[in-house]
Amino acid sequence: MKKILIAAAFLSGVASFAQSTDVALDPMKDKDLMTWYHKDFSSSNTYGVNTQNAYKYLESKGLKPKPVIVGVLDSGVEVDHPGLIKNMWKNPNEVPNNGKDDDGNGYVDDIYGWNFIGGKNGDIDIDNMEVTRVVKKYQSLFEGPNSATNKANQAKMPEEFAMYMKSKEIFTKKSIEAKQGYETYSRIQKMIPDMVKLLNGQNLTPEAVAAIRPTTQEQAMAASVLGQVAQDPSVKGKSPADVQKFLEAQMKEALDYYTPQATQQYNLDFDPRASVVGDNYEDYTQKYYGNNHYEGPDAQHGTHVAGIIAGYPQGSETQYGVGYKTAKIMTVRTVPNGDERDKDVANAIRYAVDNGAKILNMSFGKPVSPGKTVVWDAFKYAQDKGVLLVKAAGNENENIAENVYYPTNFKEVTDAKPFINNMLVVGASTNNNEFLRADFSNYNQKMVNVFAPGDKIYSTVPDGKYEYLQGTSMASPVVAGAASVLWAYMPNLKPQQIIEALVKTSNKSSVNAMINSNTNNRFDLISEAGGVIDLRKAAEYAFTNFYKAGTPVPTAKPKAVKKTTKKTVKKTVRRN
Repeated sequence: MKKILIAAAFLSGVASFAQSTDVALDPMKDKDLMTWYHKDFSSSNTYGVNTQNAYKYLESKGLKPKPVIVGVLDSGVEVDHPGLIKNMWKNPNEVPNNGKDDDGNGYVDDIYGWNFIGGKNGDIDIDNMEVTRVVKKYQSLFEGPNSATNKANQAKMPEEFAMYMKSKEIFTKKSIEAKQGYETYSRIQKMIPDMVKLLNGQNLTPEAVAAIRPTTQEQAMAASVLGQVAQDPSVKGKSPADVQKFLEAQMKEALDYYTPQATQQYNLDFDPRASVVGDNYEDYTQKYYGNNHYEGPDAQHGTHVAGIIAGYPQGSETQYGVGYKTAKIMTVRTVPNGDERDKDVANAIRYAVDNGAKILNMSFGKPVSPGKTVVWDAFKYAQDKGVLLVKAAGNENENIAENVYYPTNFKEVTDAKPFINNMLVVGASTNNNEFLRADFSNYNQKMVNVFAPGDKIYSTVPDGKYEYLQGTSMASPVVAGAASVLWAYMPNLKPQQIIEALVKTSNKSSVNAMINSNTNNRFDLISEAGGVIDLRKAAEYAFTNFYKAGTPVPTAKPKAVKKTTKKTVKKTVRRN
């Protein structure tokens, strides 16, 4: 599932970037906030990842980087974004726009990557949730009209029945929440014109809000919303027209989140797969389907993730990714607005590995996984090929040993160790040392390896723009970018050595983790590392313990290109 946390936090009583001081900057003008996740903890007392000092250390050793391909398995990437285009991977063995599979890999015109959630009839935008698919598939088997048949099926398929019961519980709860969220934000959206009128022509300030005298319940609610919005430095002091524009944008974001859930994602009758992609979804051996629409209908999430890994400063923009000197982005569109499908995840992993990616970022997850064994086989394939997997821990504010978040590298939560040794699971941290764990981030001392910045992260989004987003979806690419730096300068490293370097050198904190438990409620006890990664320290650790200068790096021979005639071709970027 694509995880984007709503910026409109009205119902929780806080504004997106509410600050404790009246002189706070507009976040869209705050250069320090835009790059906070790169900071050095030792000099700034902010838990950034120490990006620039890592580069300085590695370059002081006389090392020169060799670009590392990072596969972004996500919603799609705007490959021609000004802050990304120079760091996009391009398939060297494919001739663009000739309608042929020049490199013989089974995918036609895959210049920047591939799209596994598209077909000849277009691209998947909104898909349903995995729990919806499970309920639809098994409801008639386990809760049909014949009770004797139901019991027989339940006894015959105990694992499927357990998954069905879990899915049914989540489906029921989440579908109700989705409808309530849709109704609430729809109500606020309709109130906006009257809400702005309450300002009586005055700019938005706490004083102007305090002067409002509500005479109806609706006005009281409107005044409450205005009071919360007045704390946001990006809109405080603005004119009524600007306030209206801000509120409309916030409500659009909220409704963009809740409307698909309320009308499609938890709708048992909604399933766009067959008509759009056209594959046999139940056939997990099928892998040659999709198209080369790299961006897809909504590439916000994937483009943001790509920028955190490999964005670079351009024009007046100061944003840059952790691996801006080292990473090349391969986009593999895998995640719709809804839950990713296991078949697509497995195929995306194999595609990226087979086409040269050394690191795969996976900022997605879900509570049930009917095809988990197929994904696990792909994980093992990546391990055997020496590829590092980096995955978001999830945004449910849960202990993932109690609430499993697929895909996982533990076949059973009771296992002492993961079944593979090439995966990093990442929780999200903040720039507030007192509340260091982002309040949405999942956690577990055994099953989450490290934490990394994932709150108020400024990065690239479609149409050449930049935005702040938050989530473990943002923390994971911070780590993927960090891994690209280590691997680019020390190409003889192995995935498990990169993992060890990042885990063992994290900056620890014993601050209250604010988890839903009185046991082990400290930040240093909710992940294996017990802290936030520090790339500079990890670089020194890896250089000292693992790097051997002059070690030959095994490289696969590139596939022969069928067409040797050079052509002048246009850039293959398709918008939908």
